[in-house]
Amino acid sequence: MLLVIDVGNTHLTMGVFKEKNLIGTFRMTSKRSRTSDELGMMICSILEHRKVMPEDIKAVIISSVVPDIMHSLGSAVIKYFDLKPIVVSAGIKTGLRIDTENPKQIGADRIVDAVAAYELYGGPVIVVDFGTATTYDLVGPDCNFEAGVIAPGIETSARSLWNEATMLPAIEIAKPKSILAKETISSMQAGLVYGVVGQAEYIVDRIKQESKHDSIKVVATGGIGRIIAAEAKNIDEYDPNLTLEGLRLIYEKNKR
Repeated sequence: MLLVIDVGNTHLTMGVFKEKNLIGTFRMTSKRSRTSDELGMMICSILEHRKVMPEDIKAVIISSVVPDIMHSLGSAVIKYFDLKPIVVSAGIKTGLRIDTENPKQIGADRIVDAVAAYELYGGPVIVVDFGTATTYDLVGPDCNFEAGVIAPGIETSARSLWNEATMLPAIEIAKPKSILAKETISSMQAGLVYGVVGQAEYIVDRIKQESKHDSIKVVATGGIGRIIAAEAKNIDEYDPNLTLEGLRLIYEKNKR
């Protein structure tokens, strides 16, 4: 079995593949600092709860946008699984050509998403990841990363709203019954959800217009992305496991 791990700014997401089949997904916070033993024991405990034993794992691949966690996480994999993980970084085989001014500035998560979207849905394709930041990345017809847009994520915007505006409460991010809100909570929900829907529709349309590619597919991912993808008229697919699938595909290109 293959263990794939994606470390984001808010969550550490794991998936276990048996060949090409994703048999389980797991999530834990990445905000808190943990030792290699804490990480190793937590990961093993989560897997064992789903009847996956550490000895069942034959390979591990990691992508991360949180450098501070990598020493502890890498050590945990070595200590508890007796495996050296593959880390998505410069020099790894992805099949993706990055046509930007500074390719090293493109985050590992965006590279992984781009590889998955191209391999699974074809190109050209726009990948929209609704995470801590919302990213819009354009992959060309020849699997080349052409350009990207970075905007505040919906949860980041929400926290800023209630942290900076004293009278506004913390709320659940959910689609309200109507945009014609009549009280504070649904007013905030309407502004957050429909604001991101409008942003997504405008940015995707603008990318399509300026890229001049024909028949661009739009694929969304990220936890909150399900709500937005259901409302945005120009998002074609929502794939919650896009990043995990991308890690599997990159592993296949690099396995020994």
